[in-house]
Amino acid sequence: MTKAAVVGLGNMGMGMALNLLAAGFDVIGFDLRSERGQMLAEQGGRAAQSLADLADADAVFVMVMTGAQVMDVVAGEGGLRDTLQPGASIIVTATVQPAEVRAVESALAGSGLNVIDSPVSGGQAGAEAGTLTMMVAAEAEVFAANQAPLNAVGGQIFHVGERIGMGQTVKAALQAYIGVSFAGIFESLALGAAAGIKGETLYEVFSSTHVGNTPFFKNCAELIMARKFENTGSHIATMAKDLGISMAMARENGLPLFAASAANELFQAGISRFPEGDNWAIVKLLEEFSGTEVSW
Repeated sequence: MTKAAVVGLGNMGMGMALNLLAAGFDVIGFDLRSERGQMLAEQGGRAAQSLADLADADAVFVMVMTGAQVMDVVAGEGGLRDTLQPGASIIVTATVQPAEVRAVESALAGSGLNVIDSPVSGGQAGAEAGTLTMMVAAEAEVFAANQAPLNAVGGQIFHVGERIGMGQTVKAALQAYIGVSFAGIFESLALGAAAGIKGETLYEVFSSTHVGNTPFFKNCAELIMARKFENTGSHIATMAKDLGISMAMARENGLPLFAASAANELFQAGISRFPEGDNWAIVKLLEEFSGTEVSW
């Protein structure tokens, strides 16, 4: 296996493509924004003009935003189903609903193509560093055959099951946890600031505790206090979408998620108020209520 492709060369896909290049793969990338393909070409990859240009790829990573986009890439007119050679693998790294990736599997029935359900966690930084956590659902032999491309982009690779949809299920549970964690950080910092405590003091105290002495908290707090709310690689739309998937899965399983539901509402309010912002922009929404600012 020497040829790999990436569909979607955004914050996540570009880093993945560059790591595939670094691992020795012949890499071709496709994005609706042609300048992104050109960026990949400047780094030694190839820019596809259409999905048909991916025909000789052994493995194709699909890193787009929604389940509808994944299905269009795979089964739409001129999609991967009609382009790739039998035996090739389509690796869905986008976060979508479990039912949506199962629909992709159904659309590929009889095509001779493999589907790997593998959402990722780690954000833009993880994609660039090649340290993504990957939650892989695939038949054992398909998983084994795709170790090289998976290892090129991932740091921690978990084979969570053979049934397609299990990877997305694990990711939805993880995003519920992450969403609640974000909300806790945002609200606790805003609460301290509203009561007159300096951000530096909050940061030092929180960072000395078991829950605060983590890269997750420190990264959030440092970006908030530096007032960096855009272009940090964690757009609020992604988390808002992911929490929506978590809540849909909770409804399907008859499980009320009280904390995750509150976090979901917070993110929905945040994206309505700051549609171009990153996750941390939610703090500005809370600051508007108190008239204070979380800063050093």
